Amino acid sequence: MGYIDNILFAVLLGLGFGYFISNVKKLVRNIKLGQDVDRSDNKSERWANMVRIALGQSKMVKRPIAGILHIIVYIGFVIINIELLEIIIDGLFGTHRVFAFMGTAYDVLIGSFEILAILVLFAVITFLIRRNIIKLKRFVHNDLKGWPKGDANYILYFEIALMALFLLMNASDLALQEKGAPHFIKAGAFPISQFIAPIFSGMETGTLIILERVFWWTHITGILIFMNYLYFSKHLHILLAFPNTYFADLNPLGKFNNLESVTKEVKLMMDPNADPFAAPPADAGAAPTKFGASDVQDLNWVQLLNAYTCTECGRCTSSCPANITGKKLSPRKIMMDTRDRMEEVGRNIDANKGVFVPDNKTLLNDYITPEELWACTSCNACVEECPVNISPLSIIMDMRRYLVMEQSAAPMSLNAMMTNVENNGAPWQYSQQDRLNWKNEN
Repeated sequence: MGYIDNILFAVLLGLGFGYFISNVKKLVRNIKLGQDVDRSDNKSERWANMVRIALGQSKMVKRPIAGILHIIVYIGFVIINIELLEIIIDGLFGTHRVFAFMGTAYDVLIGSFEILAILVLFAVITFLIRRNIIKLKRFVHNDLKGWPKGDANYILYFEIALMALFLLMNASDLALQEKGAPHFIKAGAFPISQFIAPIFSGMETGTLIILERVFWWTHITGILIFMNYLYFSKHLHILLAFPNTYFADLNPLGKFNNLESVTKEVKLMMDPNADPFAAPPADAGAAPTKFGASDVQDLNWVQLLNAYTCTECGRCTSSCPANITGKKLSPRKIMMDTRDRMEEVGRNIDANKGVFVPDNKTLLNDYITPEELWACTSCNACVEECPVNISPLSIIMDMRRYLVMEQSAAPMSLNAMMTNVENNGAPWQYSQQDRLNWKNEN
């Protein structure tokens, strides 16, 4: 019978990790839809960013209450799941608390896991209250209607269930240890579950073993479900925050990249030895140059990684001056729309045997409107606020480039300014001869 349990556990483990790996492959495929961009420079600075921001949560604590609670949940998630290794070994080989040979160190580990578990429960319940009872403004925004609102709550319910099952599993295990049940060797310290264990003390050993197994199996099954749910959830940032902070743009905020094709053309115009009437060299087989971005395939892969990493916390939108003053722009929505469109393109590829079939839809207009894009002041507040170094602004600027350079669809005031710069060398509508007249005024 024990071998059947081990085999069933191996099958469950295989299904869980197999589905997870298939989703990871799909995730990587979707991110690679983006254009290539080189982020291999300054490796030491990139590692430092990842350690400080993703691991150290340095930007989270700018808002202390949410930051401290998030750190508790984050540490709890990472450390408590170290126990997952022991659960996997016990499940595959039929052992019980295989790391018990560590003695006092094991007691300290299990005790710290339990304390963290109760702290995580406290933090998660606080998050639920902030979202659903206090209803902080950034959590009741129009962006979070429907699935995004439900998703934020589902993951919190998951956390409560997993922590509760962990403590119940330990409590029933402790009760069996005290009864001297075979196989349940005395091991571990249980500072929290020792207060739960008395509810099991009057039960028959057989009944208690069944309960302990139910808690154990439900706990590990819940972990595998949680792991595979991440792909469909905003909580994918648990995994992607690390590469996202590593590959983030290291340039100073406000510095925008130049389009390579435009740079080449300007250099050619400035070359005194170049023939101004010569046709530009044609790249055989190269796709026509497209200025800016109208769909996810036009963005670079780091921007698509940004979209998958978005935590939907709303810090960007709550600090956006355009949004604060009632404009339609929400940086959080820009990232959510980019991810949704990327998923739609991915499903299209899956349905057509690995080939994208044009669906007469684009990120621009079908998901993000020009009104949203032109509301942006390019102040970088959203980039500064993001706890995982996402840049909604880079996507906004690339889509603006498309509107201006491909469709000549800039607002009238911007078109007038650019015309004045071209004709007069200044944004204002007067000739260059009159530019210094102001000095003659009293």
